[in-house]
Amino acid sequence: MRALGAAFAFVYLISFAAAQLSPDVREYVKFDAPVIVITHARVIDGTGAAARTDQTIVIRDGKIESAGAATIPADAKVIDATGRSVIPGLIDMHGHMFYTAGNVYHPDGSLAMGGITLNEMFYTYPRLYLAGGITSVRTTGSIEPYTDLNLKKWIDRGMVPGPKMDVTSPYMEGEGTMFPQMHEITSPADAQKTAAYWADEGVTSFKAYMNITRAELKAVIDEAHRRGLKVTGHLCSVTSREAAALGIDNLEHGPIAVDTEFVPNKVPDKCPPFMDMLDAQASVDVNGPAVRRITSDLIQHHVAVTSTLSVYELDVPNHLPLRKEVTDAMLPESLAGYKAARGRANGDPRWLMRLQKEMQWERAFYKAGGKLLAGSDPTGVGAILGGDLAGYGMQR
Repeated sequence: MRALGAAFAFVYLISFAAAQLSPDVREYVKFDAPVIVITHARVIDGTGAAARTDQTIVIRDGKIESAGAATIPADAKVIDATGRSVIPGLIDMHGHMFYTAGNVYHPDGSLAMGGITLNEMFYTYPRLYLAGGITSVRTTGSIEPYTDLNLKKWIDRGMVPGPKMDVTSPYMEGEGTMFPQMHEITSPADAQKTAAYWADEGVTSFKAYMNITRAELKAVIDEAHRRGLKVTGHLCSVTSREAAALGIDNLEHGPIAVDTEFVPNKVPDKCPPFMDMLDAQASVDVNGPAVRRITSDLIQHHVAVTSTLSVYELDVPNHLPLRKEVTDAMLPESLAGYKAARGRANGDPRWLMRLQKEMQWERAFYKAGGKLLAGSDPTGVGAILGGDLAGYGMQR
């Protein structure tokens, strides 16, 4: 069945019907009426319940009034959804408003210091999210925070099309970053000051990154919690269990994908070499005591985990080819970089081992009572670039 995901995209947009929509928004509004009724729809409500057929959905003033058997109001605009399915708008808990423009490598294949460029996609990405059925997104780390804050404001005012946004802070990163566009926090005091500044500017969540120390992370968490805001992290220098003990709310990607708990001789507050991490992640026993301790600690401390399997699938040798609509949306230079990087990874089985073990762990974590979220991470980071665009990753 074809999915009528767009139905919930335009439902979101017409909630501004009482206000004056800008031409940029109105271009994407196909139906604009006080009452809209979708008839004969197959409804998948997202609760895990079986799909319901031949449903009538009544939308009044931009909000869903009822879904089921209903009388069609006389003044309603009617949309016949025969042969189509309707789903709720998707929430991407690991979105971004930037894209990895390209990497610079040394002749031996290693990444050059500062060789990663992250470009803001302030026009394209909000539209791609909506086109993919994503009506709410957490930006989960900002490169141009004022751009993201302005985007949220403009979307909320009906000035530009886009999903509802939880604007995450710039990356709370420590010394040693490989990203020249990121600020390096130098102390717990600097961490607290930086977090306070961006909370005052209007961000609604925080993200800690790979080189932050435990003391700096604690300062960010304390400042965020003092303001009623939450903190997530893609960590490396700090392990999952250490972060849970410090009070972090959420962890990105999952422990098999990024945790350094299993790396031999890890130095506290230091991120190990990447290949050492990959070796440890590919060889760890998912049912062993080290992983069980992580699972137990995360559940005990009520730490949610955001699954981003679609971006880690990009690293897997010989994974499914990109769909044509994805390659059509890529610049020729990005497509060429993607193909070249994919070729570099195709001979290494560790990427597949890591993905399979992460999938196994996420299922076990959820069954054990853990809170598992879903996100796309549309950056194409990792061994392969360019394969996880906004709006597409959540469809995997």
